[in-house]
Amino acid sequence: MDIQSLKNFFMWCSIINGSLLFIWILIIGIAPDLVYKTQYLWFPIPREKYDIILYSFLGVFKLLFLFLNFIPFIVLLIIG
Repeated sequence: MDIQSLKNFFMWCSIINGSLLFIWILIIGIAPDLVYKTQYLWFPIPREKYDIILYSFLGVFKLLFLFLNFIPFIVLLIIG
């Protein structure tokens, strides 16, 4: 696999995962109560625990996005 193919791969991974992260943050920012009520139907947990779980998953997803998609894309841009 050549560097150009890897660049394209990581570029599209970064675009897709960055968009998902942005949409997730946007939805949580605009309608947090609606998201909680929807999730409460399937998983009845207290709001405090829900907030901790939600922001923990958001933080983990952001770190994984940065380290597994965005940083490799930047590195390939630099060396390519």
